[in-house]
Amino acid sequence: MKIGVTGGCGRLGKAVIELALVKNHEVVNLDRVPLGERPRRAGVEEQEVDLTDYGAFEEALAGCEALIHLAAIPSPRQHPAHVVHNNNVLSNYNGLCAAVNLGIRPVCLASSINATGAFYSREPRFDYFPLDEGHPTYNEDAYSLSKWIGELQADSIARRHEEMKIASLRLHGLGPGRPPPGNLDDERSYGAAKQLWGYTSMEAAARACLLSLTADFSGHEVFYIVAPETMMTVPSLELKAHYYPDVPVRGDLSGYRGFFNCEKAARLLGWQHEPEEEDAHSTTV
Repeated sequence: MKIGVTGGCGRLGKAVIELALVKNHEVVNLDRVPLGERPRRAGVEEQEVDLTDYGAFEEALAGCEALIHLAAIPSPRQHPAHVVHNNNVLSNYNGLCAAVNLGIRPVCLASSINATGAFYSREPRFDYFPLDEGHPTYNEDAYSLSKWIGELQADSIARRHEEMKIASLRLHGLGPGRPPPGNLDDERSYGAAKQLWGYTSMEAAARACLLSLTADFSGHEVFYIVAPETMMTVPSLELKAHYYPDVPVRGDLSGYRGFFNCEKAARLLGWQHEPEEEDAHSTTV
């Protein structure tokens, strides 16, 4: 399969391209990083493109059979709010429209757990734990809003073009693996609480992107792609009691289970996080 990957020069983009090559796919890397600053890799066609320019996006994507759209400004902190919002929302919609017009049916969009409001909110609001894809949004910053709008755009495109298959992956805390464990006395604990102590390994996220292209579903579906356990040394129910005592529990938070329900990704994508390292709780608790 020939896969267009936007943001292929970024951390997740590099992981997706590497895995795609291992799986014998061809890749077109669509990124604004100048061509002269990129490494040359067999099986990868490099395109320098401004993804907010629709015509340039469609032209660069022509000939691809699938799209994985990862390019975005990844937080609300380094740019003015209007820049973050407009860049992310416009490039996402351009990608969806280009896919429709080029006959590209499988599309994977990088969303975020922040689509419902979390880390970048002043005081995050949660209606129940663990979170599933039906939880309402309470986003209040430009980045989180842009990710929520990206999902709504996919809903709209899929309604009008019933042949489309679009996956929005709500990723979280991407890194090489499990972050250093924390506890209630850790000065990072409040920041971690705002994002519900979750993480996703880069390898697991890349694998989810590729699985979404061949999974058996239609229309637009949203998926949480998060590790099944927290990064904390404190049991999950104790974390909830300490930080969110009034939030009801509607699922299993026993032991160190995560606060995100990824059953839908397991069912429709065949995805599991499958950490490479042994569960750190076995040695730290």
